[in-house]
Amino acid sequence: MKTAQDYLNEANKIVPKISTPDGIGKHGDDNTLFIDVRETIEINKTGTIAGAIRIPRGLLEFIADENTAFHNKALDKKKEIILVCGAGGQAALSGKTLKEMGYENVHNVGGFQDWVDANGPVET
Repeated sequence: MKTAQDYLNEANKIVPKISTPDGIGKHGDDNTLFIDVRETIEINKTGTIAGAIRIPRGLLEFIADENTAFHNKALDKKKEIILVCGAGGQAALSGKTLKEMGYENVHNVGGFQDWVDANGPVET
C-alpha cells in the first residue's frame, strides 16, 4: 500500500526542482511555459505567475492530451514547462503525470508564495 509521501517521493525523483530565482530568470522566455495547477478559487484569492496557464490538477490529463476536446494547444511538448502550486507537492505530482504523457522538459518551481516573496512577476 502506498502513502501520499510515497507518491511525492516518486514524483520528486522524476521531476527536477528548480529554484525560484532560476524560475524567475526563465520568465518571459518564449520557449518556457508556466502552469499553475492550483484550484481556481485559490488562484482567485492569491493571483498567479504572470502569464501562467491555469490548469487545476484534477483536469491536467484531459487538458494535456491532444486527443481530447479539452486539450489546450498552448501545451507544447517541445517547450520547457515549469509548474507551480501552493507548496510544491501538487506541482511535483503534476509534473510526473506530464512526463508520463510525453512532456520531457518539465520542472517544479515549488510554491507560489515563494515566487511572490522573491518578487517574481504576478497577475490577478
